[in-house]
Amino acid sequence: MNHIRSDIEAVEKNTALYDEKRFVSRVEAIDFIEFNVIDRIEGLLQTNHASAELAAWKEAAESVKRRLEAIDHALFQRLRADIRMGGCTGTTFKTLVEDYVRPDASGRRQQDGSGYDSLDLFINGLLLTQALPSETKSREPEMVYYQQTPARIIFELAEKAQLTEDDAFYDLGSGLGHVPILLNLLSGATAKGIEFEPAYCDYARACAADLNLPRVEFINADARAADYAAGTVFFMYTPFRGRILQDVLAKLRGESQSRRIRLFTYGPCTSHISEQSWLMRIDQHADYPYKLGVFSSR
Repeated sequence: MNHIRSDIEAVEKNTALYDEKRFVSRVEAIDFIEFNVIDRIEGLLQTNHASAELAAWKEAAESVKRRLEAIDHALFQRLRADIRMGGCTGTTFKTLVEDYVRPDASGRRQQDGSGYDSLDLFINGLLLTQALPSETKSREPEMVYYQQTPARIIFELAEKAQLTEDDAFYDLGSGLGHVPILLNLLSGATAKGIEFEPAYCDYARACAADLNLPRVEFINADARAADYAAGTVFFMYTPFRGRILQDVLAKLRGESQSRRIRLFTYGPCTSHISEQSWLMRIDQHADYPYKLGVFSSR
């Protein structure tokens, strides 16, 4: 019992955790309380139902957890208010995020591979304010189930694309909207998401509206039928494969006949796209599906 009390008190008395800027440390402390303390107490309670002391320590642990979570809740509320007022975009937004989630702040920051890290937890806290929606529409066999693009890939995309306000960015298979919203916040460029699932599209629209981002738009459409006439930069995190992918690439090739376009990719679709004769590969990542692929029309 003493070790449980010691674990709770160690977290509660760590004053650094109550510093708003210590987001990563706070995430780790919340996880520790949840999985190493509360779960352990619940396991003990199953074999010792009459232990009032255990129940008291569980309440104490949950209280500490709620206090830490409240700091992050207030933080994200304030940041969303700053974004609505237009005071948190471009370099300001990038610097702010890095101030809370420094690249070397925790081993949870991934440098490659398909995993997620503390940056994703921060972005999710900022953007995902409502319960996640369920799919309402059946997908065709070649449509890939939605997976969120790792936030570090989005930041890398923004850095490499060097978007301006004259660009029009399209995310094909935009899901809950992270990529267009972050690209707009980081660059100021018009950003559009093409999403097949209506519930995801509605969720992303609500998020963009809540942040007062008029240059972010989400279009509920099949990527094969969408209008890309204004597009200059496109992104795909393997939203589909096979014939659908080939049809969409043919549509983008048609767009490239009237202007130069750039295409950024992530996931298994990169190797297939690198074989397209109308595209020139800018990076050397065609053999590494979980690194950002960069292409330009010839």
